[in-house]
Amino acid sequence: MEKWFIKNNPGDISRIVSDNKISKPLAKLLINRGLTEKNEVDDFLNPDIDKLHSPLLMHDMEAAGRLIMDKIEAGKKILIVGDFDVDGIMSTYVLFRVLSQAGADVDFTIPDRIQDGYGINKHIVLKAKAASVDTIITCDNGIAAFEAIKTGKNMGMTMIITDHHEISYTEKDGKQTSLLPEADCILNPKKHVCLYPYKNLCGAGVAFKLADHIIKISKLKIDIKYLLEMVAIATICDVVDLVGENRILVKEGLERLNNTSNLGLKALLKESGLEDKAITVYHVGFVIGPSLNASGRLDSALLGLQLLLSKDENEANEIAIKLRKLNEHRKSLTEIGTLEIEKMIEEIHINDKVLVAYDPEIHESVAGIIAGRIKEKYNRPTIVLTRAREGVKGSGRSIETYHMFEELSKCRALLGRFGGHPMAAGLSLQEENIDKLRECLNNNTKLEDEDLVKRVYIDMAMALENLSYEFIDDIGRLEPFGKGNPKPTFGLKGLNLSKAIILGNKRNVVKIDFNNPSPGKIEAIMFCDGDKWLEDLDNYYGLEERKKLTSGIANSVVMDIIFHPAINEYMGRTSIQIVINNYRFDRSRPRG
Repeated sequence: MEKWFIKNNPGDISRIVSDNKISKPLAKLLINRGLTEKNEVDDFLNPDIDKLHSPLLMHDMEAAGRLIMDKIEAGKKILIVGDFDVDGIMSTYVLFRVLSQAGADVDFTIPDRIQDGYGINKHIVLKAKAASVDTIITCDNGIAAFEAIKTGKNMGMTMIITDHHEISYTEKDGKQTSLLPEADCILNPKKHVCLYPYKNLCGAGVAFKLADHIIKISKLKIDIKYLLEMVAIATICDVVDLVGENRILVKEGLERLNNTSNLGLKALLKESGLEDKAITVYHVGFVIGPSLNASGRLDSALLGLQLLLSKDENEANEIAIKLRKLNEHRKSLTEIGTLEIEKMIEEIHINDKVLVAYDPEIHESVAGIIAGRIKEKYNRPTIVLTRAREGVKGSGRSIETYHMFEELSKCRALLGRFGGHPMAAGLSLQEENIDKLRECLNNNTKLEDEDLVKRVYIDMAMALENLSYEFIDDIGRLEPFGKGNPKPTFGLKGLNLSKAIILGNKRNVVKIDFNNPSPGKIEAIMFCDGDKWLEDLDNYYGLEERKKLTSGIANSVVMDIIFHPAINEYMGRTSIQIVINNYRFDRSRPRG
């Protein structure tokens, strides 16, 4: 079940058109993205690396840079502690490359997902101390590692945190007090005392800022832009908003990724069948990212890092092949686990507003992916838990009306470690607390039934006859699309279908012709379960109308659609086509 809404953000279209010399539809799309002022529109339509904020605006940046340079000059051992996801891998790569080039005695480690769990821990710190490490710098973690950071400080180590996750807090009498580890420096734009203008950098984005500062103060004669492809991959895969600085980082990074000289990335692109394709946000998020993530899920994230640092083509190819195979195995584990959790929810937890499902057999590396799939199906905040070496671990994925990190904070007494964002979290607890956690989250939630109805937003109504190549070019100026800047969608009601056929070996493409505005002028395709669509059609209009439609005979089938336009190139010819994202059969027409 879903509800459709047309975005109706306020804004002076005429002024925006005049100020920026753009079309009215493009002005409306910009308004829908909260962009109304001339400088905002200009920054959005013309993202440029020179528009990035100075790293020195980030709290503790100057102190961190000075500390690191002192350690480099004194020849002290530095250890970078990353994380096992794409963001953690890329963050580690960025800092390791720059510190190495600055002459640091630097090494890195990434926690093992199963053995160590998320982020830096006491064991890693003790091992580093035994190896005479003087300074630890975390990447994409550390903001909630109170014990590990304190352990390092108590042993006389220098501890620097670079992270982007939410800040823990205590609450008393309605007042929140931030809780921060006792590190020497903490680089995190979400710190309340941090005045950095852009708060939504991913971990690699924060590491990039520190790397940029190190390059400047060490007077390295290198162009930091060579790191942008890695930062772009991390930014896309960590699903942060692709606006502001993130938009610049991704746009610039994708350009470099499409011409990468990194042997590891070239090998991975080749192994993924992307060698000769224009790499987009989609390819990064659904092909490159999952392959790199597979290393941290089923092997070691150090494998992904080794790929990126490889200077040998044969070695890079071998690692890329291994990553592809790991990712295929990950897909299989995900499918099996998703089916089990769906069955459990349908049988036991179907009435819960916040879903907490425990299956001890699920591989903990895919718990987050499964939580995401369950969340998408039921449109409810979802936490998937499984048995770990000590107790229970899991991952959560949320919906836009539910701040998962804050809600988990209300149940912190039941948890071991936890951390995350409004839309995602990781956590650990004891098995006997699972039911208590489910009860706590559901008793505390302010979610109403209305909040659990999936909302689909449409930029505007758009008649098919008004689509043009110029308009599609305008839409292209908004790329790259992603979270915070979704691909524009348009709606139409009451379209009479003249013919529909199911295509593809898996019958997962529906090709549709409409009677209006002019048959055959613009074709429509829909990627879905074709047989399920026909079943829905039968249930609404009846078998006879379905037969007429699939035979191209006059019929009464009418659909409302949400779509985005695209250019179809085939046999040297180009044409405008629409891709249908959502549909519903016209409820004003009676069933057949």
